[in-house]
Amino acid sequence: MENKALVRRWFDEVWNKGREAAIGEMLAPHGVVHGVGPDMIGPEGFKRFHTPYRTAFPDVNVAIDDMVAEGDRVAFRWTATATHKGRLLDFPPTGKRVVFEGMGIVRVDNGLLVEGWNVFDQLGMLQQLGVVNLPE
Repeated sequence: MENKALVRRWFDEVWNKGREAAIGEMLAPHGVVHGVGPDMIGPEGFKRFHTPYRTAFPDVNVAIDDMVAEGDRVAFRWTATATHKGRLLDFPPTGKRVVFEGMGIVRVDNGLLVEGWNVFDQLGMLQQLGVVNLPE
């Protein structure tokens, strides 16, 4: 139960509230984050991903849809809603509201996140923003 509470706190404080200091409180200095670009090491590494996304989507809200824990691992599925108000990647703000989903698994050690594997529907998000159009 403590590991699930840590994951809930991560999404609430780091993403929903945008509290950057919480990253260092919950992610181990040697923690590794996979799946959202090149592997990121520790809080400073993760902030290089977090800061641009929170800037682009300052009102992001992530709701946890499912969560399962076993041993030192927690698996979860989430849905995010956000408005694109800042520059993202190489395109200006669109002002569009998006809804996208993702999943992840984290490993917890001594009350800290030490490794995380993530996937999310970035293509769907970019389609909703109108910056990617797939052929029909």
